[in-house]
Amino acid sequence: MAIKREEQDVSVTWDLKKIYQTPEDWEKNYQEIFKKSDLGWKEVLEGKGKLGEGSKAVEKTLDAYFLISRELEKLYTYAHLNKDVDLSNNFFKEMYDKIEALFHDFSHKTAWLESELLQLETVSVPKYDFYLEKLFDQKAHILSTDKEEILALAGQIKSVPQKVFSLFNNADLSFPDVIDENGEKQELTHASYHKYMKGQDRTLRENAFKTLHQTFHKFENTVTELIAGQVQTHIFTQKVRKYDNCLTAALSPHHIPTEVYKTLIETVRENLAPLHEYVKMRKEILGVDKLHYWDLMVPLVKDCDRLFPYEEAVDIVVDSVAILGEEYQEKLREGLKRDRWVDVYENKGKRSGAYSSGCFDSMPYILLNYQGTITDLLTLSHEAGHSMHSLYSNKGQPYHYAHYPIFLAEIASTFHERLTYEHLLTKMTSEKERSYLLNQQIEGIRTTFFRQTMFAEFELTIHELLEKQIPLTPDRLKEEYKKLNVEYFGPDLIIDDELTSEYLRIPHFYYNFYVYQYATGIAAAYTLVDRVKLDGPNNYLRFLSSGGSDYPVDLLKKAGLDITKKESLVGLLTFWKNLLLKNLSKK
Repeated sequence: MAIKREEQDVSVTWDLKKIYQTPEDWEKNYQEIFKKSDLGWKEVLEGKGKLGEGSKAVEKTLDAYFLISRELEKLYTYAHLNKDVDLSNNFFKEMYDKIEALFHDFSHKTAWLESELLQLETVSVPKYDFYLEKLFDQKAHILSTDKEEILALAGQIKSVPQKVFSLFNNADLSFPDVIDENGEKQELTHASYHKYMKGQDRTLRENAFKTLHQTFHKFENTVTELIAGQVQTHIFTQKVRKYDNCLTAALSPHHIPTEVYKTLIETVRENLAPLHEYVKMRKEILGVDKLHYWDLMVPLVKDCDRLFPYEEAVDIVVDSVAILGEEYQEKLREGLKRDRWVDVYENKGKRSGAYSSGCFDSMPYILLNYQGTITDLLTLSHEAGHSMHSLYSNKGQPYHYAHYPIFLAEIASTFHERLTYEHLLTKMTSEKERSYLLNQQIEGIRTTFFRQTMFAEFELTIHELLEKQIPLTPDRLKEEYKKLNVEYFGPDLIIDDELTSEYLRIPHFYYNFYVYQYATGIAAAYTLVDRVKLDGPNNYLRFLSSGGSDYPVDLLKKAGLDITKKESLVGLLTFWKNLLLKNLSKK
């Protein structure tokens, strides 16, 4: 049973005192910044109507703008990290709501800035030249000052569907206990669900799968409406900013061609035959008459479900990245062992899943719900990759270029995962353990590449439906989701009714065309690992340190990869097919 937050050993919680010593210190800083709001963010406002005076006026205004943004991010980081470890804690929820509102106020009252900059014919400020280049690239989609202010006001409203789902999913929703093969009750939570799905108890797997999805199904009308509301916010932005469609509106500001998204789906669909064959082989190896979704994640090698204590997992992750050099390893070791980057274990009210967070003025922070499985170990490695990317970007770039583009966000994390897999293989002493681990790697690629591409196709479908004014109803979404599962997994997987409701529990559908980047990220990461093995880590470390100082496609080219070409995806597919041939055929 999950314990209360106050019962956690402080050594396995993250150290937020390195941001603010106490909530009172946060409140003091908040009040100082809040006064700037009362003054209309005077430091930035002083530049209004004066940007045409020249580069110095532009530089002074942007300096003030980014300084306040930086201060707000620090306040936001402390609030959201405290909120996420106990979503039932109203004190930190109120703190979060306060800073979120202040952020929206800042966005609203400084919305004139980009519009006024775009009225300039030419302007050059060396330290902001790339920022200005990106801005002018989107000139056709930036509105007049008054309209930008109205659009900024809508920011809080647009975030409502995602916020409501997060609270519903993490704080309000609970699941009945489930029965295992011995007839004993087991607690079902978000974290334990994933543990059960990888366990050898098929009765528990089935009951956990059905119970969790049946619980979500009870709220299908409400949750479907939340998803529709989220898509409507994207359509609102697309229309107001005069993009052709939601996909273009999401990708264009990051300089990502929509062909990257569509080529991913097209390439995966051309290579579904090996996935179908894998599903068929899994059915044969497990020896079941019918293969259900709750059979997809269980290891194919029995009696090898090894658990890794957290401290051992940290050592494995640090050792696995030796290829990146001693300095890299030492920074990672200090973060995970000494500086308490990680909030390790599940507690009541804690947000489900895992992530890496932080801000320019903090160390990285990693949220886990660690249960000791090999998947949890790999999740630690994954999130540590994100954190090291942030650490290097923050060190290598000024604040306004430190945030790496969202398109690159999943590369460093997946790079870490592959290295950890390979390191673990050297530690496995038996062929059985090696087969177990290789199966996990196969599954990792299936879920990160194939499954996330399926999610991406579903996300594109629901946007295109609503763009055509076709309502998103539970029946329609279940039908679309079922069709994709049939096409992706092939004839050997039984599509149970509960699986058609899976879309109801996926938090990424409240993001804005994000999931495809898991797939492009893993493809890029596997290629970059090979580059580092051949050429050493220097180009890769420069990539980590580049933050957002160039367009994402160009940053990858500098690291030795052209993500616009189909070959960038084919390499991973070939790797996956070889894993199937070498390992599954032997079992």
